[in-house]
Amino acid sequence: MTNTFTAIFEEAEEGGYIAYAAELRGTTTQGETLEEACENLRDAIELVLEGNRDIALQKNTGRKRICETITVGEK
Repeated sequence: MTNTFTAIFEEAEEGGYIAYAAELRGTTTQGETLEEACENLRDAIELVLEGNRDIALQKNTGRKRICETITVGEK
């Protein structure tokens, strides 16, 4: 699945960059260069999405549940 996020990069006081995805809490990371911060942000986004998916699938409501994939943003 492909999705697009808004990556925010800020210069860190101690050098390098702080990065986060505007649409997704918990994705704050850093890097010495923009390229490193961008790669670390990709990893953080993947981990947060995977963790959120695992948490959602583990919830046991006692009701019948249907799980399907859905793609957002592709037209």
